[in-house]
Amino acid sequence: MKLFIVGGAGYIGSHMVKMAEKNGHNVITLDNLSTGHKNAVIAGKFEFCDILDEKKLNALFSHHKPDAVIHMGAFSIVDESVKDPFKYYQNNVSGSLNLFKAMIDNNCKKLIFSSTAAIFGEPLYLPIDEQHKKEPINPYGKSKLMIEDILKDFDKAYGLKYISFRYFNAAGHDPDGELSERHEPETHLLPIIIQAVNAQRDHVRIFGTDYDTNDGTCIRDYIHVNDIALSHLKGLKYLQKDFPSLELNLGNGNGFSVKEIIKTVKEMTNKDFNVIEEGRRDGDPKILLASGEKAKNKLDFTPSFSDLKSIIKTLI
Repeated sequence: MKLFIVGGAGYIGSHMVKMAEKNGHNVITLDNLSTGHKNAVIAGKFEFCDILDEKKLNALFSHHKPDAVIHMGAFSIVDESVKDPFKYYQNNVSGSLNLFKAMIDNNCKKLIFSSTAAIFGEPLYLPIDEQHKKEPINPYGKSKLMIEDILKDFDKAYGLKYISFRYFNAAGHDPDGELSERHEPETHLLPIIIQAVNAQRDHVRIFGTDYDTNDGTCIRDYIHVNDIALSHLKGLKYLQKDFPSLELNLGNGNGFSVKEIIKTVKEMTNKDFNVIEEGRRDGDPKILLASGEKAKNKLDFTPSFSDLKSIIKTLI
């Protein structure tokens, strides 16, 4: 298929571009490089484009005529969304509307959408399945849930078929060593820990040690970035068969606390580093743990990097 990968210069997007091209797809990356890196796009074509630019979007769709879109072009930092919600609603919601309109106007009716576990809020039960109540507690999660609701309406009205993948915690690097996580500043726990291991930062901060968990720190479900990309390729095959749209949770079903991860990295690297305990951040649920049963049943998808150590090995 000819694919537009929106946000393909970012962390997950660049891994998606590489895997899609490797699997025979004709890939065009659309990115405004606000958080991505052009040299991370190591396959296919690159088009500079902001999804708020309706005119440029329409021109690119008209010129390239893609068969499908993978939409990864969102801002995604929870605490930033609490401090600056306008930025998140403008880009994530308004930008997505522009993208979807360009798709419909140019008869591109297949979409893979990067959603998030943040749409669920505090879990009422674990693991979280697709039917779980959706009460996001931060603007980032709210923006993604708005888009999911929009997609349901656009499916009914315009025949826009989609799979919405709710990522839990993306982690890991390209096992070939060609790509890595390069946020500036880095906000994700595992790469921050690796930076401390490599003496690239003085310490690792833990935000909140008084949660109702075994050791008082947040628990998260980590899924390797290549597993995310693989699930999306399986999603494209599903959409090619004109099956109904889907919402799917993406995780390993295994939860690890912040302190557990720090301890595991120290053991695997045999290196110590300073850890500073601070107060909670706004908008952080205490536990997020996914049920992957629906993704397994609908797409025959099971994560290859199924444990924390195998993910960490791609980072060190």
